[in-house]
Amino acid sequence: MARRSRHRLLLLLLRYLVVALGYHKAYGFSAPKDPKVVTAIEYQEVILACKYPKKTIAFRLEWKKLGPSVSFVYYQQALQGDFKDRAELIDFSIRIKNVTRNDAGNYRCEISAPSEQGQNLEEDTVTLEVLVAPAVPSCEVPNSALSGTVVELRCQDKEGNPPPEYTWFKDGVPLLWNPKFGSQSINSSYTMNTKSGTLQFNTVSKLDSGEYSCEARNAVGHRRCPGKRMQVDDRNVSGIITAVVIVALVISICGFGVCYAQRKGYFSIENIQDDMQVSHEANGEEKQSFLSPVFPETPQNIQEEPWSGIEQWY
Repeated sequence: MARRSRHRLLLLLLRYLVVALGYHKAYGFSAPKDPKVVTAIEYQEVILACKYPKKTIAFRLEWKKLGPSVSFVYYQQALQGDFKDRAELIDFSIRIKNVTRNDAGNYRCEISAPSEQGQNLEEDTVTLEVLVAPAVPSCEVPNSALSGTVVELRCQDKEGNPPPEYTWFKDGVPLLWNPKFGSQSINSSYTMNTKSGTLQFNTVSKLDSGEYSCEARNAVGHRRCPGKRMQVDDRNVSGIITAVVIVALVISICGFGVCYAQRKGYFSIENIQDDMQVSHEANGEEKQSFLSPVFPETPQNIQEEPWSGIEQWY
């Protein structure tokens, strides 16, 4: 049984190969070649080459930009999209006069032409890489710092391609990636990462005060951010000790006051009850005076006794 199953598998494989060879001879299909890489600088021109032996009368040419959604670059003998105004067709190749970073990607040219063996289809793939100069990097430099602390300066560019490398400057002088190699930074202890753009002072000192700027550089160009000053001040140890002593004195005085009040009985239960009773009585008098209105003395409210005065005289 095992031998029969093996024979059947071999027969199926042979049939598959025969069908594939027959299709290749009938239609002349050519598998796509390895993609070629073309490099161009932004805003300059580039040629996407598509090599084919010779032009025929009935050939059909298409250029496509590959990606999540395939878009036509050249279709039905006309350039498509924004390539109409900034590209031209040279034989089977496309010349882009003003390449942008958005043009980067994979392109494929497809040529179909009749042949003696049938319809012949040729494909060629080109990868376009666009080099972009860095923009002015964003630099983060603190205005002030305390000596002995850890301080980190940051520099970043998001446009450069390939990604740029970073160099920090202090007062216009470039800092070396290792402070041990530089005489101007002999008293500094820092770590500079040229890839990420960070400059970290492990223990910053007053000698590190100065104007710092950062430069981003790649194969196309370089840009530098404006300088920012960082002032490093020594710790005011005497001031800190004085503040701590004052706070301790205030806490001690408050504590002595609370103890004195407790000894005098200001916080005893009897005093608290007396105070509550006095407050209740005061509130009751206020309520009573509020409920009993006081009317002004008017002639109508006064009861006249005309003869009482005469009787008193007698």
